Amino acid sequence: MSERSGPFWDGVNGRSPMPRAAATLGWEFIDADVDNGTIRVAFHATEDFINPTGNVLGAFLAAMLYDTVGPALLATLQPDQFQSTLEFKVSFLRPVRPGRLFGNGRVVHRVGDIAHLEASLTDADDIVIATASATARVIPLSGAETMP
Repeated sequence: MSERSGPFWDGVNGRSPMPRAAATLGWEFIDADVDNGTIRVAFHATEDFINPTGNVLGAFLAAMLYDTVGPALLATLQPDQFQSTLEFKVSFLRPVRPGRLFGNGRVVHRVGDIAHLEASLTDADDIVIATASATARVIPLSGAETMP
């Protein structure tokens, strides 16, 4: 993959700091196929993320999925582009304990500035624990702070 730039790639390559939310989730870049719009990332679910039964709270799983679908699209964008999520849906399939989790995301379809995205979250045994779908709009990076 050629050297890419932009907010996503600058963070992945250490040219800018990792967003604090991603750091909280233990976000780790594994691989991306820009041409196919796919990404693989990892997260570290800590004991701080658990509910009273010892399982990772669904809100943290949703945040991990959100931080998988967004980067799937971000990895494909030009340096002067960003994305704004329009819709996000999560399905929780089974509980999971703290540990290393993996996010697999992809751009399902993109027409113009609208992209349809999906992701799955798996445990260390590659068992799917949650899935998500999202719709996002590609926006100019210069307007990312002011876009609704």
